[in-house]
Amino acid sequence: MATRREPRFKLSRHLGVNICGHPKALKRVDTKKPVRGGQKVSEYGLQLLEKQKIKAYYGIMERQFARYFDSSRKSSEMTGVALLKALECRLDNLVYRIGFARSIRQARQLVTHGHILVNGAKVDIPSYGVQVNQVISLKEKSRTNQVLQDNFQGVVSFNVPYIEKNKDQFSGKLIREPQRDELPIDVNEILAVELYSK
Repeated sequence: MATRREPRFKLSRHLGVNICGHPKALKRVDTKKPVRGGQKVSEYGLQLLEKQKIKAYYGIMERQFARYFDSSRKSSEMTGVALLKALECRLDNLVYRIGFARSIRQARQLVTHGHILVNGAKVDIPSYGVQVNQVISLKEKSRTNQVLQDNFQGVVSFNVPYIEKNKDQFSGKLIREPQRDELPIDVNEILAVELYSK
């Protein structure tokens, strides 16, 4: 499976948003100036930029994005909201939100290396869609890993209301579907939907 390997800070500066959560990702950017150095951006350019932001936030490639978009169009919700909800409930993203990993890339690696359990069973597919009330936990053997302990027991990077953390059990639970205004991302999904709807 292909993975995104471009420099994270450079991509963050290009998109104008901190996609990796690192405090220094936008250090060399003047946030008061518009993205792309004040150049006039076309309508297509703005739509493309929003799509690229979504892909970068969730660490997915174009083909995966297209599949999520197609399935979201069949939803009874607005396409953009359904798209973001589906991406937010990916296993690798929830591992990141719970705090097992410091980045979406590290979360993906934890999943593929078999450190993560869903309802007690090992799942090594990063794109696995987590359902409401499913419990995501660290494998017993992995709980002694100092890096993972520091990640989970350290400073909470995300405090979202749809995830319930249990520090004693090294686990987190998706207690309900996320709402659009609760997602910790800075995108205009409507523009991305307009791009794909042409």
